[in-house]
Amino acid sequence: MYSFTEENYLKAIYKLQERNEDAVNTNSIAASLETKAASVTDMIKKLSAKDLLVYEKYKGVQLTALGKRIAIDTVRKHRLWETFLVEKLKFSWDEVHELAEELEHIQSEKLIEKLDEFLGFPAHDPHGDPIPQRDGVIKQRSLFLLSELVDGQKGIVSGVVDHSSVFLQYLEKMNLVLGKQIFVTEQNQFDKSYQILLNETENLHISVEVAKNVLVRLI
Repeated sequence: MYSFTEENYLKAIYKLQERNEDAVNTNSIAASLETKAASVTDMIKKLSAKDLLVYEKYKGVQLTALGKRIAIDTVRKHRLWETFLVEKLKFSWDEVHELAEELEHIQSEKLIEKLDEFLGFPAHDPHGDPIPQRDGVIKQRSLFLLSELVDGQKGIVSGVVDHSSVFLQYLEKMNLVLGKQIFVTEQNQFDKSYQILLNETENLHISVEVAKNVLVRLI
């Protein structure tokens, strides 16, 4: 049994390691969790004592096999609860993150397996992120940032990088949501913004910042 705080730290370190396989430094963890570096240092000592991570001075931390498994289990629960909240309770995709942050710490393995079955064993959450399987395996897809596409390429919106409510609300307003087909008609050379055709009918102009935060599957 691990505390909410310990699970949150392990999850944060896991996500940082996903982006960079090198050891994660204290400042990165502090920024991710919006806390002080001194608090991170104290928690690192506690997690190290429980064999959940390995710390090397001046290099940073890496999760042990046990620490990684706990982090992945927490991510699994978070994404299953987000899926439940959106699909069954009809929350919007910008409302569910904080609720799932609380629900992800429920320890009943039987409940989570029943939840997974009830949802039909979903592969992805409402934001397009892969849901880890019971054995910890994560099936990754080949996705590209919209900003990586060039004129004439087509894709299906399949995920987001920025999970903030304000960004998700913006995408909802623009109708640039999961499952929509896009066709890049032009990238403006001046500001690198994009002209795209949405579902073959709607012309949209989006900034390069938005394009850097939308993931697509090429078709």
